[in-house]
Amino acid sequence: MASVQRRDQWRPYRPVARLGTSRVDTLTVPASTRPFAALRNRGRGSVLVGAAVGQSLPIAVGVLISPLPIVAVVLMLLSKSAKVNATAFVLGWLLSVAVVVGVVALLAGAATPDGDATPTWAAVLKLVLGLALLLVAVRQWRGRPKDGFEPATPKWMQAIDTFTAPRAFGLAVLLSAVNPKNLLLLVSGGATIAAATTETSATTGAVLVFAVVASLGVAAPLVLYLVMGTRAARMLEELKTWMVRDNAIIMAVLLAVIGAKLIGDAITAF
Repeated sequence: MASVQRRDQWRPYRPVARLGTSRVDTLTVPASTRPFAALRNRGRGSVLVGAAVGQSLPIAVGVLISPLPIVAVVLMLLSKSAKVNATAFVLGWLLSVAVVVGVVALLAGAATPDGDATPTWAAVLKLVLGLALLLVAVRQWRGRPKDGFEPATPKWMQAIDTFTAPRAFGLAVLLSAVNPKNLLLLVSGGATIAAATTETSATTGAVLVFAVVASLGVAAPLVLYLVMGTRAARMLEELKTWMVRDNAIIMAVLLAVIGAKLIGDAITAF
């Protein structure tokens, strides 16, 4: 028995006119092959997200280990409204990081032409941000407390016992989006994502990953407190003491490493 060809197996695709003739041939492609285009696009999107995450991940880790926000969470966990204030702080930190990095990435991405090469403006921006981070790192190192001297305690640390949840949320926004050192890191992260991809979906995915990774540092003390309860008090107190004492050194090394990375990326792109 002769095989019967299904009517929907072949469909007309588009007419193509041959040059120099009036004849028009109809090209046909199997309908079953068209879903592969969607799969290819989905795979390309995953690659772009991976590239953006890979480029921005070191900066997100830098934000993660920033000492002062972690100290703020620890102090809240040692205060009266421990869980409520610490949770509000973590949420405020996560949202503000996502907003700042997302806005920078989308605005920078809108100014980036399509193509595989890194645009010149992105390389220049990375160079400027890298030099700025190195400058701040030098200032942090030179301003570190001398041996035998305790660093001055910021006023907001002394007032944390009186904080409410909205004030804790606001402090998180200030330390992440207004503090110059952390703001430089967030802008660097957004610019790095924009240089890696201009697609909105890939940018959104990379920004979300960046925000989550950057929030792990402030979330860790809260998780420890929820798991161990009051038994975590001693560990949190020791963590706070170490980070307050060596804050300048930690930030100096952190900013120097990320600044050097951005400068290296900029030089490579030129």
